[in-house]
Amino acid sequence: MDILILQFSLFVLAVILGVELITKVPATLHTPLMSGSNAISGITLVGALLAAGSGDASSLWVSVLGLVAVTLATINVVGGFLVTNRMLRMFQRRG
Repeated sequence: MDILILQFSLFVLAVILGVELITKVPATLHTPLMSGSNAISGITLVGALLAAGSGDASSLWVSVLGLVAVTLATINVVGGFLVTNRMLRMFQRRG
């Protein structure tokens, strides 16, 4: 029970810290920071793939949560690349 309280407290602290950090980033830096975070999202995707394909047939929850993690990490990576592509098109010369 103590480990559950510790994990929940850490989760709540991470959410609060994440919201505070994101709200303090100016709009001019948000897009470059998001494109830079694609590498972190890629690492998350690899971890999610490992969890989803762990081969532990006795735990359905691991496979289900791994599938959800793969889906969300993929959406994050693809969205980051789309935003980066849009940002780079803004700097191309017209004509």
